[in-house]
Amino acid sequence: MVDPVRPITYYVDPATPEQYVDAVKRGIENWQPAFETAGFSNAIIALEAPSRAEDPDWDPEDVRYSVARWSASETRNAQGPSTSDPRSGEIIESDIVWYHNHMRSYRNWMMVQTGAANPDARQLPLTDALMEEAMEQVITHEIGHAIGLPHNMVASSSYPVDSLRSQSFASRMGVAPTIMDYARQNYIAQPDDGLRPEDFLRRIGVYDHYSVNWGYRVLPDAGTPLDEVPTLNRWIVERAGDRMYKYLPQGGLGVTDPRAQTEDMGDDLVRANTYGVENLRRIVPNLVEWTTQPGEDYTDLAEIYGEAISQWSRYVRHIVTLVGGVHVDLKTADQEGPVFDGLPRAEQKRAMDWLAREAFTAPTWLNDPAIRERIGPNGPGLANLARLQSSVLNQLLTPRRLATLAELEAAGDEDPYPLVEFLDDLAHAVWQDLNEVSEIGPYRRALHRAHLERMEYLMTEEPAGNPFQGAAPDMSNSDIRPLVREQLRIVRLEVSRRLDRQVADRVTEAHLRDVLARVDAILDPGPA
Repeated sequence: MVDPVRPITYYVDPATPEQYVDAVKRGIENWQPAFETAGFSNAIIALEAPSRAEDPDWDPEDVRYSVARWSASETRNAQGPSTSDPRSGEIIESDIVWYHNHMRSYRNWMMVQTGAANPDARQLPLTDALMEEAMEQVITHEIGHAIGLPHNMVASSSYPVDSLRSQSFASRMGVAPTIMDYARQNYIAQPDDGLRPEDFLRRIGVYDHYSVNWGYRVLPDAGTPLDEVPTLNRWIVERAGDRMYKYLPQGGLGVTDPRAQTEDMGDDLVRANTYGVENLRRIVPNLVEWTTQPGEDYTDLAEIYGEAISQWSRYVRHIVTLVGGVHVDLKTADQEGPVFDGLPRAEQKRAMDWLAREAFTAPTWLNDPAIRERIGPNGPGLANLARLQSSVLNQLLTPRRLATLAELEAAGDEDPYPLVEFLDDLAHAVWQDLNEVSEIGPYRRALHRAHLERMEYLMTEEPAGNPFQGAAPDMSNSDIRPLVREQLRIVRLEVSRRLDRQVADRVTEAHLRDVLARVDAILDPGPA
């Protein structure tokens, strides 16, 4: 263990509000233990900016100084850019940027994601201690970028869901093995799990120690950078079987690995997001109380309720990625096993069951009357939930997802989820109550129409490719359109049978006849 001749030094912008200076400094110096793992003590330090009397030449704009900048801006973000010498890779300067309004993002997220189990996140403003802790960890994340670490969204999938409900585990390990994942707050923990306010937040983890050691440790027996490669490779292979040390780049692999998502956590997405939805059900009825004060209007209520809707959408999106998902484990040629491996059929069908229950059965609990009467009908309501459900359908029925399911089946994947079975399962989830109820409600009617609109898109549109995933599927030369056409014929047959029996409700009958007209128009559009 040695002190470096020139430690990495960050100055705190003198524009930083005094109450947050210490949080910024802690956020910077949180990396000291990771550098100790690499053999350096006091490797990264935070200093307050000198006064004019102490150093009249100091200026945060001077390229010789790395500064954690405080930006008075309505932008809700933070950044950790750095400038490297292209000849050596040495990071020679960095400016961390904290945009002031990012405090509002974390205020909202902490209430919505943790308020059910964290008493400190149940009032506005949130406690100073909680806000400063959140800010500290964001600064640490951005410093991670500055010292060379990219995002690693797969890391958070390594922690067992039950462990994230354990106070002793959460206080020791945080929410993910790396602070470079977008796993921000522990939304899995339940009200009786006993986590402390600080236990809900992310922190530096074992992967961060591993990465800093890999990138910064001096290997004295290596005369050149190439001489280091065998040792560096050995370190990677030694950890290859441990999920906490997995890495995947953010995007660009051509497939969707459901383990590598933003804002998710835990080794079982269905269980994790079931807990998340349970917590969301708990917080929605309390939002009026938690967000309002005498003499203030309902601006905060509207904003945080909107965040609750977005959080529901995140949970659903996490589950959608399981359908047609492919696990990616990056390997070199000397490592055994596949790099790409489709998810087992049972896991994908489990995801479909969850979506049928939590998404296609309208989440009317989001339409809290106490909220609606205070922020107006344009926030919650039929139209809003119908749009959300339509979005879920469209995400499931992307040409690329359908093509992936077909490709995995055709390629002889060990346990594929056949495309035709997926389409049957989805149709059942959407149309399941066609023969079970005398009156089809407004949410289900809107879902039926959304399904038909997406079927029409798949029958008529040619999607475009993109640089990250490559060329788009050739819809005209695949099994997708024949199977979609078959789905439409089945819908027409089932609706016709339903109409053959007496339909007492006029709205339901009108809806079913409209369904038949829409299906006929898709299957036989007539001359252009």
